[in-house]
Amino acid sequence: MNTTSKKSNYWFITLVSFFTVLFVMPLGHALMITMEHLMDRTTMHYSAFAMGAVGLFMVIRGVFTKGDTRQTLWGLFGGLLFWTGWVEFLFMYYAHRYGVQPEIVNGEVVTKPEYLILPATFGLWAMIMTLYLFSARTGCNFINWWQKRFFRNKRDIIVAKPMTRHVSIITFMELIMILWTSYLLLMFCYDPLLLGDHHPVTFLVGLGCFIGSIFMFIKQLKIGAWGANIRFAIATVIVFWTPVEILGRVNFFSEIWTDPMEHTTEMIILLIAFTFLVVYLWYIAAKKKKVNRNTINEREKK
Repeated sequence: MNTTSKKSNYWFITLVSFFTVLFVMPLGHALMITMEHLMDRTTMHYSAFAMGAVGLFMVIRGVFTKGDTRQTLWGLFGGLLFWTGWVEFLFMYYAHRYGVQPEIVNGEVVTKPEYLILPATFGLWAMIMTLYLFSARTGCNFINWWQKRFFRNKRDIIVAKPMTRHVSIITFMELIMILWTSYLLLMFCYDPLLLGDHHPVTFLVGLGCFIGSIFMFIKQLKIGAWGANIRFAIATVIVFWTPVEILGRVNFFSEIWTDPMEHTTEMIILLIAFTFLVVYLWYIAAKKKKVNRNTINEREKK
């Protein structure tokens, strides 16, 4: 099914998808910080590990769910719990266990220990990207662009077939890889031995991502299917969030999600808005499933 149209702009679908994913970013940060404040370290890490396990279960559960939108939602929310529990909190655990010190500037912690060791995963990231580049026919514009540049007229030979298509897994991997890539990019930019957070190149990276997110949003407007629009929103939001992280790093504005205990009202409003959007998306998915079931039943009667 062709999900794009040159004539129509699906504003409602795009805005709902965009803000659903956008609200996840500050809420995810706030969740980690709240757990750090309210739990002792042992309980926190056990809870985080359980969170990651639940996330993985949700992603696998999505494989056996019918409906593109429902599978996308399972992959999205499962991936978020997986990343938070089995990536960020595990880095935190081992950073604290082996005494990794935070980066401190003028007496203020600017980078937590877990993020300082994250760049060490660059080789693992490159390994996964190599797999996608050489072995996956995908709908990702970024990977498609590189495949066309590297392989040219041999692309159909080198990358002959797509991987098995499970929408939940696709959404999960898209989320993980884009988050991973953005974190690596930011940490390399922040490293004072490479660039530094006030370096002109760092600001150019942020500006480039902001401009890129605008073009991505315009393209997202052309996608009329809920599931595909949500998946595109993941990339759009994470690219958009990169300059937000950079501006927050240089204290251009106050990041309320880094101190949720002092901004309870704002975070509750975000949580309510996010919950409303998720419930609406799940309702849309359930309604669509019911319509499809009724259509199938009518065809069988005929």
